[in-house]
Amino acid sequence: TLFITLGDRGQRDTVQNKKINRGQVIRIRTDGSIPDDNPFVGKKGFRPETWSHGHRNPQGAALHPETGKLWVHEHGPAGGDEVNVVEAGRNYGWPVIGYGKHYSGAKVGVGTKKPGMEQPVHYWDPSIAPSGMMIYSGKLWPEWKGDIFVGALKYQLISRLDRDGESIHGEERLLKGIFGRIRDVREGPNGAIWFRTDKRDGALYRILPE
Repeated sequence: TLFITLGDRGQRDTVQNKKINRGQVIRIRTDGSIPDDNPFVGKKGFRPETWSHGHRNPQGAALHPETGKLWVHEHGPAGGDEVNVVEAGRNYGWPVIGYGKHYSGAKVGVGTKKPGMEQPVHYWDPSIAPSGMMIYSGKLWPEWKGDIFVGALKYQLISRLDRDGESIHGEERLLKGIFGRIRDVREGPNGAIWFRTDKRDGALYRILPE
């Protein structure tokens, strides 16, 4: 099956409307058909392709190599970029809850929590403007096995999130301001970490142990 992430397209008031695809993760088969075990199949008022909803602007996604669960990060407004473990049928809250504020300075919805809406496993405030994302295998750096690597546009860095199960215990910021806006980060077949930048003379880089 395929997971597809969909942002709110600047129409945040439509995200909690389950009849349209705004701010969702959807799940389909490779031929475009809908899996029978999707959480909203046969439920009135929901689109059957919907896997989860209440997302603002998902930008990076990765399947955990051991659990198979989908991890997604998304842009917040002025603050409140999030990392979520995306579970079937869950509501991730946008625009009812969120960390950070609207660009106008107004509070997001009712605040940061509401019953029935999920909390992120990690958030950034102020925002880092996250881009690509990967979960590292540990091939060349065993101490980083299972950690999450996220590129950042605003602060021009790679964020390494120290992951334990479905919790984040710390962050290390790598290469800040050295290479410019980092658009994507990936692991190569031998465990090297590759990333690319998106400035006019942007390039593809490879990181190896010393």
